[in-house]
Amino acid sequence: MKLMKKAAALGLASILTMSLMTGCGGSKKEETKEDKVYQIGVTQYVEHDALDAAYKGFVDGLEDAGYKDGENIKIDLQNAQADQSNCQTIASKLVKDKKDLILAIATPAAQAVANETKDIPILVTAVTDPADAKLVESNEEPGTNVSGTSDLTPCKEQMELLTKLVPDAKKVAMLYCSAEANSKFQIDLAKKAAKELKLETVDATVADSNEIEQVVKSLKGKVDAIYSPTDNVIAAGMTTVSMVADEIGIPVIVGEEGMCTGGGLATYGIDYYKLGQQTAKMAVKVLEGEDISKMPIEYQEDCELIINKDAVKKLNIKVPEDLDKEARYVETATESKDE
Repeated sequence: MKLMKKAAALGLASILTMSLMTGCGGSKKEETKEDKVYQIGVTQYVEHDALDAAYKGFVDGLEDAGYKDGENIKIDLQNAQADQSNCQTIASKLVKDKKDLILAIATPAAQAVANETKDIPILVTAVTDPADAKLVESNEEPGTNVSGTSDLTPCKEQMELLTKLVPDAKKVAMLYCSAEANSKFQIDLAKKAAKELKLETVDATVADSNEIEQVVKSLKGKVDAIYSPTDNVIAAGMTTVSMVADEIGIPVIVGEEGMCTGGGLATYGIDYYKLGQQTAKMAVKVLEGEDISKMPIEYQEDCELIINKDAVKKLNIKVPEDLDKEARYVETATESKDE
């Protein structure tokens, strides 16, 4: 009888032990899932208003979806300061650190990190045409570890805007950095539109920011207007562009709002903050298991007419009534605001 009671007690103890072990195992698994902190690397090509806004929109968009930096995600932001070798160094580091997801802001940063890994999911933003930049097989079905959002702007509408604000213009300078694939893509679209509008175009290219002042000065008396797309080098040096262009009396039509507040005359532009938010929604899908190779490149549909009222005044531009009603007016950002 004693032996039977002892065996029963041992059996009960074994069952309790197994139950506790099973319970502990289940709790541990659930705790691991809840406590998962996703490591997100960010490589940004250069600092300027548009790219900074895209990054902020991305971070805010993730937080709105329940992914807060320092809690269930950890964001590692790296800026290449417009240096291609820095892009490569940053890309290598983010891949070596085995990030769960990488965000690449602007084409040079995206190309660098895409060359480093075919495994880690990469979302890009502020890239005009990912397929043209060889980041995906097609924008409709990437087929790679890369997807994201395009900042393709309405180049045709921007050129039409130029003819309305500068109706006597016959020759237009295409100002961009020759090293940026996204800029070349947009310039080709703008040139096609210019031809249809019977505008003559001339290239005004720079290799880096140090050449901006000289190149813009060289346009005096040669062109009636300047067009610059969403080019990172020009955007970062927009203060210099507008300062020189104003001095020689040449209006500048630009690719996005940040370039307008930098002194450009006007644009039909997308909202880079919203573009970042849009990219964040894609990031949530990737973190939750969606196959990035099947996620189409996304675009922003709505563009806004933005006019710099300071540039209008300096250049004595007459804004047509229909544009005046449609436009949102901005001022040129001053150094005191930036400090």
